[in-house]
Amino acid sequence: MSTLPQADRPIDDVQGHWLLARLGKRVLRPGGLELTTQLLDEVHLAGAEVVELAPAIGRTATLILAAEPAGYVGVDADPSAAALVAEVVGERGRIVTADAADTGLPGGSADVVIGEAMLTMQSPRGKKAIIDEAVRVLKPAGHYAIHELGLQPDDLDPAIADEIRKALARSIKVNARPLTAAEWTALLTEAGLEVEWVGRAPMALLQMRRNLADEGVRGVLRIAWNLVRNPGARRRVLSMRRTFTRYADQLTGIALVARKPA
Repeated sequence: MSTLPQADRPIDDVQGHWLLARLGKRVLRPGGLELTTQLLDEVHLAGAEVVELAPAIGRTATLILAAEPAGYVGVDADPSAAALVAEVVGERGRIVTADAADTGLPGGSADVVIGEAMLTMQSPRGKKAIIDEAVRVLKPAGHYAIHELGLQPDDLDPAIADEIRKALARSIKVNARPLTAAEWTALLTEAGLEVEWVGRAPMALLQMRRNLADEGVRGVLRIAWNLVRNPGARRRVLSMRRTFTRYADQLTGIALVARKPA
């Protein structure tokens, strides 16, 4: 099996999602497997040409391929992640090592573009660049489907939003910039898309009930055993959990489906 991204980084420096993957976690999305499944159900995957941006370890790719699309292309800038997904996809699709904002894919070639837990990690300029690239790659009437970290309510005090972003940066080692539902919708609308569906799920990435649903009993036991054996990783995970718990009322998993005009 290929090596995980950031496998050579010390525990204290590795980004939170890759730390969780190192511990054996397979579902790394804010709203969990349930919200990912709802998102995929909202777009027509069977017989579609599908592009997935930043597919991580390929968990969603497995779900997409199960729907029997006409074609699958995964795009990831990290060669290690690309190699991992290539092992999952095999001959059922292809993997491109490229930036999500500059995929190199032909314009108007995809019926569906999917991205999860990746726009959140970008600056405002980075978010816009990736969304613009998704729009370019989509066919007319194609759909862009995203699953990201959200803030709530829409009128959340900007000072609190900034406090949350700083707390996330300290705990997950990524300059995460989650947005409210209104802000995510505005980003997509400003790119010329029409938002057709919005879904939400609690941000319960490190809660036991969510992990049992996402990973199963064996998966939870695997993660727990790895935490017991690695005090440094356990310290990091507990820090992340404290941050998520502290801001549980303001954090949410959010998914949106937007349509490119015909």
